[in-house]
Amino acid sequence: MLIIDQTGKAVHSNIKQAISVAIQRRPMTHVRGIIVHQTDSPSAQSTLNSYKNGRSGAHFLIAKDGTIYQTASLLNQTWHVGRLRARCLVKMTCSPVELKLLRQFDPKAEHRREMSKHVPDRYPSNEDSIGIELVGEALPRNAPDDQRVYEAVTARQAKSLKWLILELRTTFGVPVTEVFRHPTVSRKNPSEAATATW
Repeated sequence: MLIIDQTGKAVHSNIKQAISVAIQRRPMTHVRGIIVHQTDSPSAQSTLNSYKNGRSGAHFLIAKDGTIYQTASLLNQTWHVGRLRARCLVKMTCSPVELKLLRQFDPKAEHRREMSKHVPDRYPSNEDSIGIELVGEALPRNAPDDQRVYEAVTARQAKSLKWLILELRTTFGVPVTEVFRHPTVSRKNPSEAATATW
């Protein structure tokens, strides 16, 4: 179990602090899930540099050598998820009304409907999930997004990811059923984090 200090930092020798205040948003009062991403960048430093612009980011970053950086306070939301997919499609629990609405492709409206629900009836979102980024590019760089394939997670990243997810799950009481790859919960490149395991 991790010790979380009063500022939301995880205190552990396996975690290096690299907090980027620019990516922190509103307070996060509950943690309901964990979302695993890949950066589409070549290095941890390039990702840390990009976090300075403050548009989006995750709570943790795992370099190719397995180094874990905490990049945002666990007391704050970050913008790492995007618009949610309808979880009821996977769980086969959509009402007839939902199914009718889902026939019209409208990700913004779908997200709005999902956010009226609670986990586990919807996927974890920016407001209630911890984001973990794994350094890795989608290649080839000049291809359209849907034709690019993310690099495989390194063995050191895989080891660090397993450790970090177990620690976060234990600390926040998150069941393994609420840990997802980014493309599962939002419309992203399907190969993102495809080789990540926990």
